[in-house]
Amino acid sequence: MRQFAIRFLKDDSGATAIEYALMATMIAVVIVGVVGVMGGHVKDAFQKGADIFKAG
Repeated sequence: MRQFAIRFLKDDSGATAIEYALMATMIAVVIVGVVGVMGGHVKDAFQKGADIFKAG
């Protein structure tokens, strides 16, 4: 039983999966933030283009 506990405590293979999950979460948060900020600006730009197209 002691050998199992020692091997379990030394095993770090799960750490890599957790690190990748944290990186993916951080990237997703950044993407959501950028889309939230830029979404209104993109909509306004398309609306201006549509208004110019209708007027011209």
